[in-house]
Amino acid sequence: MFEPDYRNIVDCAWNKEAKRLPLYEHNVAFEKIGEITGTDMLSLFQGDDRDLHEFFRIYCNFFKDHGYDVVTFERCIGEIMPGSGALGDSRVIPVIQDKEDFRKYPWAELEEYYFQKNAKYFLALRDEMPDGMKAIGGVGNGIFECVQDLTGYEGLCYILADDEDLYRALFQKVGETNLKIWKRFMKEYGDIYCVLRFGDDLGYKSNTLLSTEDIKNLIFPQYKPIVDLVHSYQKPFLLHSCGKIFGVMDELIENVGINAKHSNEDQIAPFPVWAEKYGDKIGNFGGADVDVVCNASKQELKEYILDVISKSKNHGGFAFGTGNSIPEYVPAESYLNMIEIVREYRGI
Repeated sequence: MFEPDYRNIVDCAWNKEAKRLPLYEHNVAFEKIGEITGTDMLSLFQGDDRDLHEFFRIYCNFFKDHGYDVVTFERCIGEIMPGSGALGDSRVIPVIQDKEDFRKYPWAELEEYYFQKNAKYFLALRDEMPDGMKAIGGVGNGIFECVQDLTGYEGLCYILADDEDLYRALFQKVGETNLKIWKRFMKEYGDIYCVLRFGDDLGYKSNTLLSTEDIKNLIFPQYKPIVDLVHSYQKPFLLHSCGKIFGVMDELIENVGINAKHSNEDQIAPFPVWAEKYGDKIGNFGGADVDVVCNASKQELKEYILDVISKSKNHGGFAFGTGNSIPEYVPAESYLNMIEIVREYRGI
């Protein structure tokens, strides 16, 4: 019988080899869990207090029943920022395009907006957490993603060209605002979580999205107070970042102080490359390219996963899952095959 133990993930995040290889996903779409469990998860999530507790009962037990030691859950800052959306939809007109937009923006209200919307979710998560488990996640969206949600990526590039003072001020103000949210979150809900994280996609297939100098000088100084805050609670910090970010990894590890990193695509670098390069310094989470999970036969997937595991183990903390997440388009059978293969490997 599988008994969850969140300490396995904690060990990995502190870059220690766990007693058994933990499963980890950055996110599993509510719709995908609903498909597998035969439940209308979205309706429950959007329902009243009873529905919400039922949602988290099913949600938490889904992770437990499928061999996970932790429950993945976060609520993103971008969702509560008025006028946001330019990060994920280029058709959204950026709410901040110049200094006047920046000056008028309700920065001081964002902390309250965040907890007004999300407190009920964290409270229900706490109530429904199975024995032996804790959550991994927390306050979603990093500094770069929040800035882009207000300006758009293209708009941010225009701001850099037209008004460098505004460009710098955006990162500073978002950093200050996000830190306030994180401070309150850790005080009120940090007990639910064993590993804290945010996602901030800094790169794409061939490079970082901004210059490495801007990332190091403008974004990382805003990361560090959040990472330090998490450490003050004696908990590790995991960064999820897609893209080819080798040019800033040493800074992330040595100066920002992240404890673990997640996200990999084979076309950038297979997961064992990350484990070999950084396994002596940080925990590495991920493993299976989502495209492989979606398209490989079960036997092909088994051979692929066992090869990744054999090359990645003995390189410090290591938790296995996809290199990104399980969105709605990933076939349920393929996802479940991946889980089954890992559980067969570890014997439970």
